[in-house]
Amino acid sequence: MITEVLLWASIAIIVMAGCYNSTLFVLSRRRVRRDRGPRAERLYIFLLACLNEEKVLTESLARITSLPAGNFMALVIDDASEDRTAEIARAADPERVRLLQRQLPNARKGKGAALNAGIRHLRDSGILDGRDPTDVIVCVVDADGRLDPHIVQAVDPYFDDPRTGATQVGVRMYNRHQGVLARLQDMEFVIYGDIFQTARRYFGSVGMGGNGQFMRLAALDTLMKDGKGPWSDSLTEDLDLGVRLIARGWTNHHCTTAAVSQQAVLDVRRLVRQRSRWFQGHLQSAGLVPMILREVPTKAAVDLLYHLSSPVLILLTSLLPLSFVVAVGGTVVGSVEAGRPLVSPMWIVGPYVLSFAAAYAYGWVYSRRERGLGIVRAVLLSHLFVIYGYIWFAAGWWGLWRMLTGKQTWLKTART
Repeated sequence: MITEVLLWASIAIIVMAGCYNSTLFVLSRRRVRRDRGPRAERLYIFLLACLNEEKVLTESLARITSLPAGNFMALVIDDASEDRTAEIARAADPERVRLLQRQLPNARKGKGAALNAGIRHLRDSGILDGRDPTDVIVCVVDADGRLDPHIVQAVDPYFDDPRTGATQVGVRMYNRHQGVLARLQDMEFVIYGDIFQTARRYFGSVGMGGNGQFMRLAALDTLMKDGKGPWSDSLTEDLDLGVRLIARGWTNHHCTTAAVSQQAVLDVRRLVRQRSRWFQGHLQSAGLVPMILREVPTKAAVDLLYHLSSPVLILLTSLLPLSFVVAVGGTVVGSVEAGRPLVSPMWIVGPYVLSFAAAYAYGWVYSRRERGLGIVRAVLLSHLFVIYGYIWFAAGWWGLWRMLTGKQTWLKTART
């Protein structure tokens, strides 16, 4: 009886998620018309929070300093690194790159704390003196982030609208050709951006990612609390910041014409470790629910609440494989006892449709980004992508265990 309840409950969750995802897919195919406001010359500041990033920082800074844009700079926030991170920053273009070195015991408090320190440094150093916060755009770039050359030109028009608080660009994996695991991570981010983020523009609930998020300084100023800075100490400070911007009345956008590329994780264990941090951060975001109910418009609030409920849905859905195996085992035993097979074709068709129907849409979307892959290969890869999604089950239970045991340390992704 319990197995049947779990099975049908899991199926109900999958069907609900399928209906939601189908709606987002349809919405993502529609174009959004943007009102153009007066063009202003803006200062772009790229913040890179770094902890032992010597393996990837040189290339990232080279990409930033070579951008074909006029008014920009980068601030490397060295969070008490033990390698050559600070040395690499000092050796970069002195006109474009500044260095802020944090020292223990005040350093290594998480990414949010490092970014807040960066904003304070910009103000204290005088770099922002005489600048209108409305025309200063702050961009968070991971230390392994490689920005498209045209990224400023792609993002800048979004900020012509004075209501725009932030714009998130797409995310790709620059080492996606190094094995199936890297390719699946690239597919994951493309699908999330091209379907989910693009569709959520219609709800007003576009989220921020930890890499390639552009924010108006005036919008960040509205998030200041007790002088601590706009970023929280959540393990998913980007999710937290995006929701709070919406609650303050700002509009978040998603840009599909430019991207930042980062390094895919090539080891399954390290990948699950990374995702467990994200999962735990989503669990922490439950504290945002009262604010969403009070301050966010209804349409955006409903979508955000569904998004924040995803950890619970993932944990419940993780019971489906176990309940399905038990159900199949019971059917096999029953078939032996009855002397005839009790399995109908629907035992094959039903689970396939529930599990892999979305793979065809995912494959089509990904093939439009990876032209050389082909639609057939992309759809076949999407079937594997569905199975790849099961890593969230392991990451979810790991993240829940960390939260229940009071572990809040930052599980930083190691570079290779």
